Amino acid sequence: MRSFYHFAMQFRGIQNKQDARKQLAEAIFRDHGFPKQSVNYNELSEYLEMNSPFPEAIQTFDQLWEEYEQHIET
Repeated sequence: MRSFYHFAMQFRGIQNKQDARKQLAEAIFRDHGFPKQSVNYNELSEYLEMNSPFPEAIQTFDQLWEEYEQHIET
């Protein structure tokens, strides 16, 4: 199973600088402590709650998590 981190990395290349998904992907890419191999919502959510890189990060994570779940179901 592909980790959430690897799923999120696809958003790093988005051209729109204002895209929150891109902002989150860039932040977790630069965060060396981010649990890159995790596929566990609770682990990732708790980590981001403690290390939120920007105010909307948790909301953006929740939206991306829904996309991630749909992706892994296919």
